[in-house]
Amino acid sequence: MLNSQKFGIELYENLGKLFYAMASVDGSVHTKEVDHLRSYLRSYWLDIDVIEDEYGTDAAFRIETTFDRCLEYEEKANDCFNYFKDFYLEHVKLFTPDVKRLTIDTANAMANAYAGKNKSELILLSKIEILFR
Repeated sequence: MLNSQKFGIELYENLGKLFYAMASVDGSVHTKEVDHLRSYLRSYWLDIDVIEDEYGTDAAFRIETTFDRCLEYEEKANDCFNYFKDFYLEHVKLFTPDVKRLTIDTANAMANAYAGKNKSELILLSKIEILFR
């Protein structure tokens, strides 16, 4: 596996952690939040690049599989955000302006999916935006 492909796959895995943090930051993951994530994944994330995993599947699907794994193991939202933050700080160059914008758009859509944004979601959205500056 090429090094750039490896980091591309890790990028998507860490985005899955971030989006899980967004969905779970208020203490529960709502079906509408998951639906919005899946919709954005299929509508936008698949077009970002041509990176495939070892099975020939678009690597962007790693967002969904990582999200599902975090959900299954009931990961803590704060831990998942910190994993993402650490990855981001080590690999800033992977985060093009398009990836940053789509990340924020996806997180916003998820936060708005169920009864609008609450305080914990607004705080996390602010953390993401500050991190990307």
